[in-house]
Amino acid sequence: MGMDRNTVIGFVLIGLLMMGMFYFNSRGSKALEAEQKRIADSIERAKPKVDTILARLDSLKLDSAKRIESAAEFKQALNTPEQLTIVENEVLKISFTNRGGQPKSVELKKFKTFDAKPLILQSGDFNKISYKINSGVNKTAETADLNFTAAAKVDNADKSQTISFSIKDSLGKEVIHQYTIHPDSYLVDFAIIMNGADKLVNQNTINLLWQTQTPQVEKDIKYEKQQTHICYVDDSKYDFSMLGNGDEKKFDKAVDWLAVKQQFFITTLAAKNKFQSAQIKWTIPADTAKHILTEAVAYCRIDMAGKSQVPLQLYYGPSDYNVLKTYNNQMENIVPYGSGVFAFVKYINRHLLLPVFDFLRQNVASLGIVILLLTLFIRLLTSPILYKSYVSGAKMKALKPEIDKLKAKFGEDKQGFGMEQMKLWKSAGVSPLGGCLPALLQIPIFMSLYYFFQSNISLRGQNFLWAKDLAAHDSIYNLPFSIPFYGDHVSLFTLTAVVTSLLISIYSMSSMQDDSNPVMKYMPYIFPVLLLGVFNNLPAALTWYYTVSNTITLILQIVIQKYIIDHDKILAQIEENRKKPVKQSKLQEKIQAMQEANQKVQDLKKRNQN
Repeated sequence: MGMDRNTVIGFVLIGLLMMGMFYFNSRGSKALEAEQKRIADSIERAKPKVDTILARLDSLKLDSAKRIESAAEFKQALNTPEQLTIVENEVLKISFTNRGGQPKSVELKKFKTFDAKPLILQSGDFNKISYKINSGVNKTAETADLNFTAAAKVDNADKSQTISFSIKDSLGKEVIHQYTIHPDSYLVDFAIIMNGADKLVNQNTINLLWQTQTPQVEKDIKYEKQQTHICYVDDSKYDFSMLGNGDEKKFDKAVDWLAVKQQFFITTLAAKNKFQSAQIKWTIPADTAKHILTEAVAYCRIDMAGKSQVPLQLYYGPSDYNVLKTYNNQMENIVPYGSGVFAFVKYINRHLLLPVFDFLRQNVASLGIVILLLTLFIRLLTSPILYKSYVSGAKMKALKPEIDKLKAKFGEDKQGFGMEQMKLWKSAGVSPLGGCLPALLQIPIFMSLYYFFQSNISLRGQNFLWAKDLAAHDSIYNLPFSIPFYGDHVSLFTLTAVVTSLLISIYSMSSMQDDSNPVMKYMPYIFPVLLLGVFNNLPAALTWYYTVSNTITLILQIVIQKYIIDHDKILAQIEENRKKPVKQSKLQEKIQAMQEANQKVQDLKKRNQN
């Protein structure tokens, strides 16, 4: 059969189409086989291996056998199923477990996490209170492994609630864990009561194990870790250790309490009659997905000689100075209102700023406005110091034309210029430290507020303008990357604080005596730029305060120098001062003597060179 041109072309196209169909069908078949294999492999991997199951069962059997063996006389406690008992007051909700007779979870009812979830300060199997007891001949058992019997909750006359857990052996030896929760209190009384204590513990000593985990509560976990401390009172003195990358601390002297303090919340174990000694070790979990800040393990030695009861206390609550102060056990020191070189500013915060802040907070709804009013109060308090600083600056500005003439006259002769400048200052009654001393005196206030706004829990969760939480940094834009020294977000309050600080620097440049020195010339601009990196991750309350404070400073400088201070009057006063005998201070005499000595050395060098 003959084939024309169109027929040939048709067969070729059909062939190409069939080849394409076979090719894509082949690829689809292979893809299907690959997908089926992937699903089969996933199912296979998901199936527990027989060996693994057997090994796990063997491990559980071995663990169960060890528990039964170690329980000995208390083995009947292993047969009691785990039971949970909830006890709560106005601020706490504690779920107790009869396993170990201890708290299993603790919720702070008046607080939420950053994402509005219930604030569970303690939960999980890691949290533990335990110690070894003699359970039989040459046998010891951990109380955390024994299931206590829970008694009915008792409502006391003072409106407190008591719950008790007990275990007893066949010989009458008994261990009781008793908890008393007081109304509207975060402090829980915890008593270990023993019948036959001399037989239950060796050498009349309880080695108490206290384990606790601190969960992430705030949005910025990095900043929260920076604010997390291990706190303690040993030898009646308060101290703390930074979280760092983990560490341990041993106490050879008596210890009142140990605490893990997060940014705004605290977990504490305290002994009313002190621990004989203690050791605490804390680690940072490697698995950051767990959102755990730290895991702390403490061993506390308790003397039981001649005793049948150990009075302890547990604190689960806020890092609130006013709350902690009521317990009279130095826990108020946990609130970091000042530390290190600036430890003294805690007294300014406690006895001045905090009472004023609390008074304003009780009468003003918005905490942003409270901060503004607090700023005005502080500026009013420091106004006499600031006024002297502004007057000194105005005098310096009035003398600037004459200082410029001296520069032109002496040129490169710095010694000669310095001596004449000092004489001019003396004749005009101007102190070279007139502007420095007021600034130095403001440093304690500056540092007080730095600590105050980072530590005050009243600011937590309070919004103002665009800031959703005044206790955390505000952010108007989250960057897709992190900039070294700056961060991964843009804080608008930081920008306003930096801009207002820069405006103050620019305005102050006009009164600079030496604008030829490049270091001094650009120094006013360096500090505001540094603030950009330092402040960006600090609480919005602090950067809002600096914005308000800088704005007030700028307005005061302009008003005082333009409308209150009379420059002509200052010049007239300077002329009058020049006519009077010059009285030098001891500092001025020393400075002049040093300048004259340096001038003589320079003159001698010149003569030797000639």
